[in-house]
Formats: sequence, C-alpha cells, structure tokens
Amino acid sequence: MRFDLGYDGTEFSGWARQPSRRTVCGVLEDTLSMVLREDVVLTVAGRTDAGVHASGQVAHADLPSTADVDALPKRLARALPSDVRVFAARVVPGAFDARFSAMRRHYEYRVTDAPFGAHPLRRLDTLAWPRPLDVSAMNAAAALLLGEHDFCAFCKRREGATTIRELQRLELVRSEADGVITAFVSADAFCHSMVRSLIGALLAVGEGRKGVEWPGSLLSLHGRASGVTVAPAHGLSLVRVDFPEDGELGARAEATRKVRTLSS
Repeated sequence: MRFDLGYDGTEFSGWARQPSRRTVCGVLEDTLSMVLREDVVLTVAGRTDAGVHASGQVAHADLPSTADVDALPKRLARALPSDVRVFAARVVPGAFDARFSAMRRHYEYRVTDAPFGAHPLRRLDTLAWPRPLDVSAMNAAAALLLGEHDFCAFCKRREGATTIRELQRLELVRSEADGVITAFVSADAFCHSMVRSLIGALLAVGEGRKGVEWPGSLLSLHGRASGVTVAPAHGLSLVRVDFPEDGELGARAEATRKVRTLSS
C-alpha cells in the first residue's frame, strides 16, 4: 500500500527510527500498527534529516488485503499527533517500492534576507539570512552544478553508498510579493546532506564571500569540501516524488539498485 504524507519536522529527529528519539517513521509505524492491530514496517522515498519538513513524502508497506484503505487516512488523523498527517492511502502493484521505484525527488528551500527576518507565521520553514543575497549570482553558480556528477564534496559519505547523482534542477526565485527566495532542487536521488550543502555553498556566493565558479569547482574533489557550510534544516521541505507508470516500476527499481559510476 502506498501512503502520501506530510509532516512538520521541527520536533522530529528525522525520518529513520532511533532509540529513545521521536522520529517520523517511529510515530507512523507505531500508529499504523496500533490502528491495524499488526506490525507495520514502512519503506520511504526519502529519509529526511532532523528538522526537515515534507509535504509530498511517499512511503509503502505490505498490509493485509482486509485493510479498509478508504477509511485509513481518517482513522490515522484521529490517532496521529498534529505534526504528521497521511493524506492518502491506496493499493499499488507489488512492484512498487517507494525508495527504489522513484524517478526523482523535488525539494524546496526557503530563505529570506529581509532586515526583519522571517515572517512569524513562516519562521519554522524559512531561514532568516542576515545579509543581502544576490539571486542572479546564485543562479549562475547553480547552473554549473547541473547534470550527473560525483557530489561527494557536498555529501556525508555512507559506507558502500555512491555519491553520484543527476542534479536536474537547481533554481532560485525571489517572490515579488514578500521577497522570500525559494530554491527549487530536483534530482534522481540525493545523498546525505546534499541539498543543504548545495544551498550552503550558494548562500556563500549570494552574499559575495565566494565567486560564482566556486561551487562548481568543488565537483573535482574526491572528498567532502571543508569550506561548505550545511544550511540549517528548517528551511528545507520535500515537496514531491515522481514515479513511473505501473508497468515500469519493476525495471526502475532494478536500475536504481545498481551501484552507479560516472562511466555508466
């Protein structure tokens, strides 16, 4: 079964279960298990870090055929805390895998350089930056990062995991209404802390501390760049995950499971 869900990450220690910590996965699995009266294990499209939000997260679980799918979101709404919600639940083909079948993930990062800081009603999902930001320079730097690269300079390496990714969109837009800058970031997948590291590098360009070419030059490194500051978690939200048509789910999952190299 597929679950479409969202959460305010402020009070969560990320998605993944951790001993003695409140996590999104832990809350959802425990609540689903209570409602359905059997153990539920979730697989998620993107394991968000502590403090990161989601409005378009996707997960799946194997549930009994007797589960009342249509009634499940309402039942969960009564049992879940107010900072996490399941928007929809539906039966999907057996080949569906929320993690490996996904074609791309879409994130947004909100930052404001207004002198007064973030709007009080958006303070939990918008970074207040203390210096003016040049969005044109940030976009020029972002363009040099697009495509398939080894993003190890922008990632926290995990044992046995590749850091090669295809960055498909990295664009910043300043709202005419309130001046808030939103970074739109899309890729086939992201490695640990990659989005926030990319934003951190672009912020350095935007305030003039680094040149436009600097973020792109880091792609030649063979390890994490010490000069890149990871942007705070609360400005980041996972907004959508794209999946192929049902008939292509299995092939997509098989391709994703292969360890990628730049030559491939």
